[in-house]
Amino acid sequence: MSSIPEEPEKPLRDDCCGGGSCCPCIWDVYYEKLAKWKEAKQKQEDEVASNSTGN
Repeated sequence: MSSIPEEPEKPLRDDCCGGGSCCPCIWDVYYEKLAKWKEAKQKQEDEVASNSTGN
């Protein structure tokens, strides 16, 4: 079984300049990492469920 990385840390409000011109914005990076983390977590949970049912 593979281990998933730690959940990404949510940026603080002060971490963002609020100007909207940064590319990528710190929030874009966070949400991208969060999506990958959720995908890896779901995959691991599916593998555990599959192994526990004997399939």
